[in-house]
Amino acid sequence: MLNRYFKYPGVLQRMQLGPLRGVIDTVADDFERAGYTYLSAKRYLSVIASFSRYALKSGCVRIRAIDRGLVERFLRRSSLSCSAAHNARSALGHVLRHLGREARAACLSASEQRDAALLARFETYLRDVRGLEAKSREELLRAARRTISWYRQAKPHQSLARFSAQDVLAYAFYATHRSTSHRTRSAAMSHLRNFLRYLHWSAICRENYARYVPRVPIWPMAGIPDYLPWDDVRRVIGSIDVSDPVGKRDRALLMLVATTGMRNAEIRRLELGDIRWREGEVHLRQTKNHRDRVVPLLPEASSALSDYLLHGRPQTPERRIFLCHHPPVRALRISGTVSAIVRRRLARIGIRPARAGTHLLRHSLATQMVRQERPVKEVADLLGHQHIDTTAVYVKVALPQLAMVALPFPGGAA
Repeated sequence: MLNRYFKYPGVLQRMQLGPLRGVIDTVADDFERAGYTYLSAKRYLSVIASFSRYALKSGCVRIRAIDRGLVERFLRRSSLSCSAAHNARSALGHVLRHLGREARAACLSASEQRDAALLARFETYLRDVRGLEAKSREELLRAARRTISWYRQAKPHQSLARFSAQDVLAYAFYATHRSTSHRTRSAAMSHLRNFLRYLHWSAICRENYARYVPRVPIWPMAGIPDYLPWDDVRRVIGSIDVSDPVGKRDRALLMLVATTGMRNAEIRRLELGDIRWREGEVHLRQTKNHRDRVVPLLPEASSALSDYLLHGRPQTPERRIFLCHHPPVRALRISGTVSAIVRRRLARIGIRPARAGTHLLRHSLATQMVRQERPVKEVADLLGHQHIDTTAVYVKVALPQLAMVALPFPGGAA
C-alpha cells in the first residue's frame, strides 16, 4: 500500500526503517479504507516514517518499546513548527491506537476470546436474524458486554451455560440500581431480555431465562418533552456565520431538522437523490419504523441547502449530503457528531440545555405546530410517528389550549 503514495525505491526503503517497518503498510491501508485524501495520507505516513527512524536512533528497536513518552519527546523537538507538531500528533495517534488494538488482541485470555466470539455471533444474530439497525445493535452489544462482565466477576470460572434465575434477579438488581431514571431501568431490562433470549436460541442456556427479568413500568404521558421556544430556534439558526463551508453545512442541517423534524439517523442518511427540488419535498428512506416518508422542503430550508451544496460541500463522490469537513472527508456516521453540532451552535448564543441534539429541535417543531392549533394527525405524519398516541404528549405543553378546556374548580364560581 505504501507504493500508492511513494514511487521511488530509495524513498520506500527509507520509509520502512525503524521499529514501525512492520506496521506502516497496514496503517497506510487503514488510511485508504478510512477515506483520507491522498495528500493527507501521504503527509501522515511521512511523519510516521520519520518517527520510526527517530525511535531507531533513540535505541528503540522493538515495537513494544514504543510508548507515549517516546512520542512526546519526538513532538517536543525544536525543528517542528506548531503546525507540523499538530499534524505529527494526529498521525502518531493513529499509530498508538493501532498498536493498542493489537496489544489488546494479543493479551486476551482464552475466556475473553470466547466472550469476544460470543458477542460477534450475537451481533450477527441481531443483524441477520432480527434485522436490527446498527445503532440498535450497538446498544444491545454494549448491554450484553456489561452482563458478561458482571457474570465473570460474580461467578469466576463458570460457563454462561450455568446461568440461573437467581443470577438474572441478581444482575437485574445490580443494573437497575446503577440507572438514574425509570426509562434507563426499563431499557436495561429490555436489553437483558434480548441477550437471554439469544442464549436460549443459540442453545447456550437450556431454559429461556428472559421470563424472569422484572419489568419496569413506563408511563408514556408522565413527562413533558424538552423543547426550545420557537424564537430561540430562529435565533440559533440566524446566528450561524455562513462565510465558511462549515457554517453553511451547520445552517442547512439545523434548518432541515427544525422545519421537517428529521431524526438524527435520517439527517445522516440523507443523500443527494433524496431531494426533490421541483416538488419541494425530501424523501426519507430507512426511517425508524422502516417506512419511507416524504416531508416538505420549505423555501428557506431549500435556499440554505442549495447554498451548502453549491458553495460549501467538499468535492467528493460520496452521495450522503452532510459530510465531515476535516480529513478524512466522509459522511457523518455517528449520531454524537450531529448532536455536537447542535450543542455547539446553541452554546454560542448562551443556550445550554441538559440534552441538546436533533430531538430537541424536533420537539420544538412539534410543540410549535400544536400551539398553532395544527391537527395532531398532521404533526404525527410529519414526525413519522406510527401511533398518534406518541404525538399526543406534545399537547401537554400547549397551555393556552389546555386552559380553554379546563374544568371549573369544585365549589368555585360557575
